[in-house]
Amino acid sequence: MTELAPQELRVLVAVAEAGGFSAAAHRLGITQSAVSHSVRGSEAKVGAVLFDRGRAGASPTPAGERAVALGRRILRLYEVLGAEARAAGRAAAGPGTAEGVLRIAAFRSAALHLLPPALERLAARHPGIRPEIRVVRELGPGTAGEVAAGRADLAIATLSGPASRPLPGPLSGPPSGLPDGLPDGLLSGELTREAYSLVHPAGHPDPKALPLLDWDENCGSYTRDWWRAQDWIPRATVKAEDDAMVLTMVGRGLGMAILPELSLREATDAVEIAGLGPQGPVRRVGYVTTPELASTLAVRALIRELRAERG
Repeated sequence: MTELAPQELRVLVAVAEAGGFSAAAHRLGITQSAVSHSVRGSEAKVGAVLFDRGRAGASPTPAGERAVALGRRILRLYEVLGAEARAAGRAAAGPGTAEGVLRIAAFRSAALHLLPPALERLAARHPGIRPEIRVVRELGPGTAGEVAAGRADLAIATLSGPASRPLPGPLSGPPSGLPDGLPDGLLSGELTREAYSLVHPAGHPDPKALPLLDWDENCGSYTRDWWRAQDWIPRATVKAEDDAMVLTMVGRGLGMAILPELSLREATDAVEIAGLGPQGPVRRVGYVTTPELASTLAVRALIRELRAERG
């Protein structure tokens, strides 16, 4: 098979993101016929139909989704090549610093509490790095899905199971061989473990009698198994958009909730927090990146700062 050229990859990504050939042509500054010709050529090289065409536009087929995701990741390597080469040249004369855009995806509480101190230290050591942070809900593919799709260089994600595949080299920790629930081909490392706690209105005489408040991103399947085994936890009667809204509603006396530690950093005197004991659920939070970006200076620098935050 003949390899796809960078411009062909850019066309595939543009069509997927714009939702059609005409919109992609406008985005790229070329003609619609040029886009159509490029896509047909890419499909011939790949040996698969990459887009379903219709009156409403074009949408990637399963083969197209995979091609677009890998295309983004390949194009990202072209973008970081220059910065990596310049940093290597500087390192020959002394300690080098990383530079360029660093794309980060994180769920809300991690973006609020884990990232800022790490980014502050990163800016002091590597002022040439320009972080771009996107807050992504931990639903479906979640933050790790942003990395798999090539839209983020590194994600702060919820990991399933008690351990994960470590990155190679000096950043790696002891491997456990247990699954982390990531899309195939990604690398991860644990940053912190959050115990869940019961949070209820301050001064309430019987918090377990209150309705349960919840939000869609809360917990993973392994934590839900613990929930189902607790006969005192009712089914959620109210669901909110995010953990901050749940916490506010609890403070207003509308119910009780079970929340992880990062979410509870915003707790006020309006609520009380009670531990769930040594057998209570724990959420693992870690970083996720791709094998090809794991060795880049900016990603490794951020991982070091995130791990320093963990202590």
